[in-house]
Amino acid sequence: MSAETGAVPGHDGRLRCPWGLSAEEYVRYHDTEWGRPLHGDDALFERLCLEAFQSGLSWLTILRRREGFRTAFKGFSIPAVAAFTETDVERLLADTSIIRNRAKIEASVSNARVAAELAEGELDALIWSYAPDPAGRPAPRTLADVPAITPESTALSKDLKKRGFRFVGPTTAYALMQACGLVDDHLADCVSRRTHP
Repeated sequence: MSAETGAVPGHDGRLRCPWGLSAEEYVRYHDTEWGRPLHGDDALFERLCLEAFQSGLSWLTILRRREGFRTAFKGFSIPAVAAFTETDVERLLADTSIIRNRAKIEASVSNARVAAELAEGELDALIWSYAPDPAGRPAPRTLADVPAITPESTALSKDLKKRGFRFVGPTTAYALMQACGLVDDHLADCVSRRTHP
């Protein structure tokens, strides 16, 4: 797939971002979740964890295991994951329904403990405080127009790291921003492009 590729027609003839057409799971995710505003501490914590697990892997791998992750991580309830012990880490390392990476599992537990120290709504407010002004962001016409990092994602990454969060580099932070609707990186001709912020 060329980086110069613009929106392409799907099986129903509607134009979509090219990456959203490579698998049925991607079509659903692209059409119903990606780029739509997401709020809530636990919901954003889940995305933080899953974006970290995705590092070095295909997002499709994560999507196909998301329900396994949700079960294994108690619905990504921040207090529940913050209470995980070494026994839970070992349980997760033996769980074939998730990605069994010790560093990422331990980072998720550690990140839950950091998040648990924040006031209710504070994680949501913190992440969303880095949403750029949509008026200053022209709609990308091709995949080449979509950045991997931005000044805002770099600043969000720095803030999260300063607070003790792990596996939150600028690229991961930007993927989070895209997935949770802080930015709308659907291509200009994509059917899912939001016309009203």
